[in-house]
Amino acid sequence: MRPSGKASLLEQRRYKAMALFRQGLRPVDIAHRLGVDRRSVRRWKAAHRKHGIRSLRARPNTGRPARLDTRGRRRLERLLLKGAQACGFPSNLWTCPRIAVIIQRELGIGYHVDHISRLMRSLGWSPQRPERRAVERDEERIRGWRLRAWPRMKKKPIG
Repeated sequence: MRPSGKASLLEQRRYKAMALFRQGLRPVDIAHRLGVDRRSVRRWKAAHRKHGIRSLRARPNTGRPARLDTRGRRRLERLLLKGAQACGFPSNLWTCPRIAVIIQRELGIGYHVDHISRLMRSLGWSPQRPERRAVERDEERIRGWRLRAWPRMKKKPIG
C-alpha cells in the first residue's frame, strides 16, 4: 500500500534517508528519526545502490487503467447520440443499465451498472430526467379550458 502524503514529500524523505546513510547512521536509527519502518529504509538503500538516485524519485500513482480506450469512448458516444431507440430499446431514454448493455453488446466490455454514471461524467454527459407529460396532452385545449372554464370555477377572478 502506498504511504499517505504528497509524492514530493515522500521523495524528500527518501533523499533525507540517503543523506543520513552518508553520515554513517544505521537503518534502525534512520527509520526512527524519519518515522518509518526500518525495512523501508533498507529497501530504499538497496534500490539506491542498484539503480542510483533516480530510484528514489516519486512515481505517479496512475491507478487502474481504463477499460475503454479513447477509440471505444468515441464509439460509445456516437452510439449514445443516435438515441436509445436506434440501439433497439423501446423508448429513447438512456439509463445506466441500458448503457451497460450497449457497452457489453457493441464494445465487448463488461461494466457494472453502478460505474456507468462515473463513465458518463468523464465523457461530459450529465444525468437528465424526462419531463413527465402525457403523449396525448393537447396544449390548445388546456389553454382554452384555463381561459373559459377555470375562471368560472374559481372564487376570485384571475388577475
